[in-house]
Amino acid sequence: MLFAIVDIETTGGHAAAAGITEIAIITSDGQEVLNSWKSLVNPLQPIPGFIQQLTGIKPEMLAGAPSFAELAAHVHTLLQDKIFVAHNVNFDYSFIKYQLAQCGFDLHNRKLCTVRLARKVFPGLRRYSLGPLCHLLGIPHEDQHRAYGDAAATSLLFSKLFEADTEKHWAAMIKGRNREQYLPPNLPVEQLDNLPETPGVYYFYNAKGQVIYVGKALNLLKRVKGHFANNKGSKQKADFLRDIYRLSFRNTATELMAQILESTEIRKLWPIHNRSQRGFHPKYALYSYKDRQGFLRLGIERHNPRLNALHSFNTIAEGQEWLRLLSDRFQLCLRLCGLAKGANCAQGNFAEGCPGLCCSSDGPERYNVQVQQAMQWIAQNLPTLALIDIGRTPGESSCILMEAGAFKGMGYFNKVGMPVDLEAFKALIEPMSDNDFIRGHILREADRFPEKRLILK
Repeated sequence: MLFAIVDIETTGGHAAAAGITEIAIITSDGQEVLNSWKSLVNPLQPIPGFIQQLTGIKPEMLAGAPSFAELAAHVHTLLQDKIFVAHNVNFDYSFIKYQLAQCGFDLHNRKLCTVRLARKVFPGLRRYSLGPLCHLLGIPHEDQHRAYGDAAATSLLFSKLFEADTEKHWAAMIKGRNREQYLPPNLPVEQLDNLPETPGVYYFYNAKGQVIYVGKALNLLKRVKGHFANNKGSKQKADFLRDIYRLSFRNTATELMAQILESTEIRKLWPIHNRSQRGFHPKYALYSYKDRQGFLRLGIERHNPRLNALHSFNTIAEGQEWLRLLSDRFQLCLRLCGLAKGANCAQGNFAEGCPGLCCSSDGPERYNVQVQQAMQWIAQNLPTLALIDIGRTPGESSCILMEAGAFKGMGYFNKVGMPVDLEAFKALIEPMSDNDFIRGHILREADRFPEKRLILK
């Protein structure tokens, strides 16, 4: 079995938008070097200044160098039928695979990461970067941040790992679609193995212990593995994988509870790699205010978190329809509700269906009573309910609590001791922040599965 130990220098951190400036490939049988090759590469794009400083590769050095297209056939031949080895293998592999694909060559080699192998052979070290490992193991590492210098050091490191690997971890790591080939280099595989196949929320952490991503899952193990199944060459994916050092999880009884917990945690932690809910806010809300003539008015406006909304909506049409129903029920004027702006009831140009309370001789007092009754009806008729569902164990049930249309939290209780009133449910839940995203999911679930709904007073 032969190994191709590879290192590259690039113009950036992700394959789809950056180019290769230098490449080195060393062929080894695991113990001895059989062949080595290196070449500068013209990336056909500028090299950022900080990368020039890091690698020492200047544009003038590459002016006469071949492009990757000119080297592609030879690179493909050198890699053919070999195990692709690199320190943080997915970085080098993604670049070379992408560049070869642009030239019409497929790359489907098995991969072996010396970072991950070092973690198994020499567990418990503080750092597994190439420089610190070489220093610790007495490996000469000359010409750092140049392709051949780093490849040569990786080759010597691999030989030491190969020799010290008495349990043959390397052989297990290259079998089939072994997850070791796809996991981020710094994520311990044991943490993946500890994931249950249940609903829940998972957290990815960076080297400083900060949460960088929160996700939900119906099956935690399957979902987390899915993050690493297709390591595409995009900047977003490359940055994401590079930042992951640890994961944890919280299992939940149902997928809905996982959705709620994910939304709550994202809004509490604002992880840098979560984007789907970062910009989510309720769009419209129902407000009350008194105008200059003393009329108490209801209206649909853009949501303002600093104002006290009577109710909120995802679309203005939804809010306007709700306000029309209130107008019919409580004889409110559509003009004063902002739904018939061309009307002028005082001059006889009544809004459709307006009962005329807005221009009676009593002034605003009589009309305001109707508006206050509408506001009281809203407060009394927004749902107060618990959604009762399965628990995490056979003897447990779960509940999600809403009070007056607002999400309060969720929790678990023993099946034989089910709470009977609102205060009892409040005592057992974990309090959580309310938002329209969560509220919408709960109300849809209550509509779809009325048998889960327990109305509370």
